[in-house]
Amino acid sequence: MPLLRKIIHIDMDAFFASVEQLDRPELRGRPVIVGGRPESRGVVAACSYEARRFGIRSAMPSGRAHRLCPQAVFVKPRMTRYKEMSRQIMTLFHQYTDLVEPLSVDEAFLDVTANPLGEPSATRMAARIRREIQTATGLTASAGVSYNKFLAKIASGYQKPDGLTVIAPAQAQGFLAVLPIGKFYGVGRVTEGRMHSHGIHTGADLLRFSREELTALFGKVGGFFYDMARGIDTRPVSPIRIRKSIGAEVTLPADVLDLSKVTTILFEQVQRVAHSLAAHQTGGRTLTLKIRYSDFTTITRSCTTADGFFDADDMLRQLPRLLAATAAGYRQIRLLGVTVANLCTEKEARSLRLRQLSLPFPSG
Repeated sequence: MPLLRKIIHIDMDAFFASVEQLDRPELRGRPVIVGGRPESRGVVAACSYEARRFGIRSAMPSGRAHRLCPQAVFVKPRMTRYKEMSRQIMTLFHQYTDLVEPLSVDEAFLDVTANPLGEPSATRMAARIRREIQTATGLTASAGVSYNKFLAKIASGYQKPDGLTVIAPAQAQGFLAVLPIGKFYGVGRVTEGRMHSHGIHTGADLLRFSREELTALFGKVGGFFYDMARGIDTRPVSPIRIRKSIGAEVTLPADVLDLSKVTTILFEQVQRVAHSLAAHQTGGRTLTLKIRYSDFTTITRSCTTADGFFDADDMLRQLPRLLAATAAGYRQIRLLGVTVANLCTEKEARSLRLRQLSLPFPSG
């Protein structure tokens, strides 16, 4: 029988906003919004729990957040400061295990099945980690403990803020049966809507479907949902997270209709992406154009080539074709972005081209 894993998920509480309240005591207890100013057409990057009581959430337009809570304090993000605090917290994690998988600057998985402290209780370790974070930084964190990543992550959000939740193997099935389907890993708003249309509202509803039925409804991810409903998640905690894409986007100070202005802005985004690709010594085989219109409708247009995209010229050769497949020039645009994905080196791209050229032509 395989060894039962002990996984902890640590999630800092309202991290960006909490750092601002830590550094500026006059903000404590007040609704704080980290992001663009309401008049700047920016969005909410993060907000304090005091602000969340007004219905404010991340990615919400700052103007709307201000209307919901006029007394909120808007603070410009300080990524350098947040990363500094994050490094301190991640260093602390490594005192407990080498198997630390950061998901972002403010959350990480820890596999403590075997640990240098010889501590058999993951629950005690999670409690100790939370205490040490608060002592070292003055910030609070929530923790989830379970036997896989999916359940540990759900648990960490169950009693936020400053909470600790444990889902033992014997509790998992009952816990998942009543869990709203939108809380399941990989179920975004669109998939949640599709689930609801098939009568799937909780984990118990999901259990009624076979693996084949879920695959027919949702593609190969359906098999993943089948396992999730049964508390099965074999994904390892991976200390090295592989970057999947490099991109840049900008929310415009005013809606843009003029196609020449759109092209100029995209040229600037391409230069930013090219700089990042060079810094990471990589490129990618897929180029994606992202556009958000003034009514907040968001579309993407992509193309994939064997030659790949390694510099600005590579991207600019394909971008006009992608742009022509949008309503740019006919509809007002508020956001533009460019992303390169399916990352690879030039050597890898060259190898792929050679393999494709060596494929035999079908005989007539």
